[in-house]
Amino acid sequence: MTTAPSTTTDEAPRPAAPAPSKNSWAPLRPLVLRLHFYAGVLVAPFLLVAAVTGLLYAASFQAEKIVYDHELTVPVGERKLPISEQVAAARKAHPEGTVSAVRPSPEDDATTRVLLSGVPGVDEGHTLAVFVDPYTAKVRGALEQYGATGALPLRTWIDEFHRDLHLGEPGRLYSELAASWLSVITAGGLVLWFSRRRALRKVRGTNGRRRTLGLHGGVGVWAAAGFFFLSATGLTWSAHAGASIDELRTSLGQATPSVSAAAGGEHAGHGSAAGQAGDAAHGVGLDKVLAAARAEGLGDPVEIVPPADANSAYVVKQVQRSWPEKQDSVAIDPASGEVMDVLRFADYPVLAKLTRWGIDLHTGVLFGLANQIALMLLALCLILLIVWGYRMWWQRGRGTAFGRPVPRGAWQQVPPQILVPLLAVTAVLGYFLPLFGIPLAVFLAVDILLGEIAYRRGRRSYGPGTPAQ
Repeated sequence: MTTAPSTTTDEAPRPAAPAPSKNSWAPLRPLVLRLHFYAGVLVAPFLLVAAVTGLLYAASFQAEKIVYDHELTVPVGERKLPISEQVAAARKAHPEGTVSAVRPSPEDDATTRVLLSGVPGVDEGHTLAVFVDPYTAKVRGALEQYGATGALPLRTWIDEFHRDLHLGEPGRLYSELAASWLSVITAGGLVLWFSRRRALRKVRGTNGRRRTLGLHGGVGVWAAAGFFFLSATGLTWSAHAGASIDELRTSLGQATPSVSAAAGGEHAGHGSAAGQAGDAAHGVGLDKVLAAARAEGLGDPVEIVPPADANSAYVVKQVQRSWPEKQDSVAIDPASGEVMDVLRFADYPVLAKLTRWGIDLHTGVLFGLANQIALMLLALCLILLIVWGYRMWWQRGRGTAFGRPVPRGAWQQVPPQILVPLLAVTAVLGYFLPLFGIPLAVFLAVDILLGEIAYRRGRRSYGPGTPAQ
């Protein structure tokens, strides 16, 4: 028994069942359309925030150079002073906290950064960067710094807004939700676009909803590869999916190694080998430690991390994230100044290298300005796609309705040989990407409930000639 759908409700009249098609994938299109439509409508606000803040973050690298020019650059002098004298000048100006790391001037016109941890008023996980003229040892200023890329207050604020909306760990759920769904929405859009007849993809000479659809689909196709990349790399350091990825890499022996700061130690699996830093002048001192690292081929830029305790060594590591990356590191005995352990980036496992390159490309540092411009263009494309997507929803409306919904029951037309593997893949993805799986399960539950209510009230049928189950 079937119930005729009513055109007076918010549910669109169901079109007649399509004629049999030789293409077994044709029945999948209505299901993909419904998923793409509702995922786009519900997840788009999160994607919009991620796109806008991502665009700002990509631009913040160049803005940082302008805003903090006085702290970052100095007139070029004749000879740089020993690093120990520069650190002593920084400590005289800022005796608070402890020296957690030192980044010697990497270029002729760049300042040296002396990083202090445990400074009152500095956020946990951040350091106070004291900027020292390497030629005169004059302190040019001090700013709060965050992360391995040395983000200063402007970029740090934008970075945290992009990552967690300044809400801490709970706020990270928004960005993980956006990253989890971006690839799904993109894949659905590609299926819909390439399943349309070529004549219907044109933009020129069209207007109204068809023109909006042409712009939305055309730009989406060109930007799809970038969206897949942003989604995949964004998940690598997310709260939940990132943990699953780390566990997988560890189980495969592909974790990111670190140099051992213990005498005779082997490469460890994760984390900083030096832990919390102590006295920067411990043992042989910074100058001999830096000279030993140079002898091992560690060129600028480098970071010197003092020993964590009496049983630890100095760790000197390269911190260049731009191409070609410099990520070699050495551990140096504070008593003798001898190299105890060496770790080369060339010896990293494959997945560790790919993760490093992927994150640096995602954050805009791998290829410098060109990388940042590409990210800004991707963010702009995503913003436009969201705007066009909502406009198409508006243009689908009738009368006073805002956006006519896509009819239910599309899954019933999908052949079992396609539906069953699709459900299996979705379940696996939902398990490893909980912020994809949980919202999808909630959506399906609500959708089924609303469909059942509408069916029982006689407002719609569950499918062409098929009663509700």
